[in-house]
Amino acid sequence: MKHETNVPGRARSGSDCKRAHPAGLLALAVSSLAIFAVASVAAASDSDPYAIGLWGDLPYSAVQAAGVANLVEDMNAQRLAFSVHDGDLKSGGSECTDTVYTTALGYFNALKAPAMFTPGDNDWTDCDRNPAYNSLAQLDKERQLFFSTPFSLGQRKVRQEVQTSGKCIDASGAFVPCVENRRWTLGRVVYATLNVQGSCNNLCDVAPDPVEYAARNAANIEWLRETFAQARAKKAAAVMLISQANPGWDQSDPTRAPRRDPKTLAETDGFPDGFQEFLLALREEVIAFRKPVSYVHGDSHYFRVDKPLLDVQGKRLENFTRVETFGDNQGNGTNDVQWLKVLVDSRSRDVFAYQPQIVPSNRFAVPAP
Repeated sequence: MKHETNVPGRARSGSDCKRAHPAGLLALAVSSLAIFAVASVAAASDSDPYAIGLWGDLPYSAVQAAGVANLVEDMNAQRLAFSVHDGDLKSGGSECTDTVYTTALGYFNALKAPAMFTPGDNDWTDCDRNPAYNSLAQLDKERQLFFSTPFSLGQRKVRQEVQTSGKCIDASGAFVPCVENRRWTLGRVVYATLNVQGSCNNLCDVAPDPVEYAARNAANIEWLRETFAQARAKKAAAVMLISQANPGWDQSDPTRAPRRDPKTLAETDGFPDGFQEFLLALREEVIAFRKPVSYVHGDSHYFRVDKPLLDVQGKRLENFTRVETFGDNQGNGTNDVQWLKVLVDSRSRDVFAYQPQIVPSNRFAVPAP
């Protein structure tokens, strides 16, 4: 998320700069895979309730890094089926060093349950605010380190479906598979990650890249539609989608998200709109699916669970829930280094129940008793 403005999802970065080779990171990823045994997500049957963990936009400072260690310990104590980090491993203005990525890999592999991750704009699109880095070279590194196999991260791993159509673009300008887009099913719920970014989805900031955006946006929409098609074929009870960007949903929150006409889903604030086409496809699929859909994102660093998506007549889509995870607020120390537990029960009417988890050792304003 961009911190140089009050409106997140606005910034973009870029310049022609050095493109570090990711071979060393790939070697680390392969050795990491060898260390940890591969296992399926633990669930006794398709109908068993289970819990998952959601977090993101962390850590942005050394203080928060200490808090993340506490957060990982807290998640490990709660017998989760899996966890997902929805992107941004660092602040937008800090350097995109290899250490950022390898440190994050350490966090993910310290988690006992399978750990999933989707990239954030601070991890790659915003990297070329610094002329020493190139955004697509950084995304190449993430693809090599976090997504070089069809398995999740974490001490137990689960095999995931990987988007193999070569529609994304790498640092050389070649079309490559969007291997960061993942899908898996647990019980009667289908989960998917999508590389949808803050900073206007790579259409603004230092060096907008409309060619890269168009390729990845088409791939994301394809993955989105395939996810719902699979959910219908499996007679799934619900779908959960996870990405980084807060695309904005209406006119109500201009300090944290793009302003948008809720009926047309067109951005109304004059900034480049990197989300309308994706949101229109999402809305169409949500209406057709009829069952619960949870859309998880980070980006604007404000924990909330609400229902902001309307149809073309302005009627609220009751089966859609937006979930924003906790995220960086450096003024609060470790106060916002927290996570969200989601209880999943396909036999319940709404399938998902949300429980914010305040890590006792990360309480800052009111210390734990």
